[in-house]
Amino acid sequence: GEGNFNWRFVFNFDYLPSEHVMVVKKKAHFYSFSKTESYLPPRLTMQVWDNDIISPDDFIGTVDMTLHDMPKPASSASSCDLWQLPGGPNEDPNYKFQSLSLFKSKRSKGWWPMFSRRQGERVLTGKMELEMELIPEDEASSKPAGPGRQEPNENPILPEPNRPATSFLWFTSPFKTFKHIIWRYYKWYIIGAIALVLFLALAAIIIYTAPSKVTGIMVQKLLPF
Repeated sequence: GEGNFNWRFVFNFDYLPSEHVMVVKKKAHFYSFSKTESYLPPRLTMQVWDNDIISPDDFIGTVDMTLHDMPKPASSASSCDLWQLPGGPNEDPNYKFQSLSLFKSKRSKGWWPMFSRRQGERVLTGKMELEMELIPEDEASSKPAGPGRQEPNENPILPEPNRPATSFLWFTSPFKTFKHIIWRYYKWYIIGAIALVLFLALAAIIIYTAPSKVTGIMVQKLLPF
């Protein structure tokens, strides 16, 4: 399947370049008067889940990136694979992957692989196209951007996603379900069934409206007994 979202996430955080850590200030408890500082690695974790209405959502894949030493993105979906990640598909600690620092490049755009684990091994389960931009606080105030596609929808402007016509929930769009799924694969069966029903209906009308003698002759010819 394919998902299209065009959705913006905005994160504000403090960063210590010398230590490669974020400074997170929050209250340890709701009744605390002062905030405590925690030092955490600047890590971005992306996950993909399906959206089930009745049953629980199913996990599809994930990718975890440390922003000062993150995997380089692939330029296209076809060239995106698990070899971009630290350790590669086999999680070899000696594997040298191509990396970049978002704090130096300020911007990165491309494709990253999503994976899940099966029998303890990484398995490629998806590919995500993502654009990331790191902006200092003074510059961010002059380049406002709302979360999602909310106003101000700028820097950059995000249009509505160009989703394929077959992207819909079948039970909320019965006409689309019939058009893109049932009609596409069973068109000739449906046409044949309609033609047969029309033929039988026409024959029944003729037999019903014909004189009894003609009807008797037709019945004798149609029925061998």
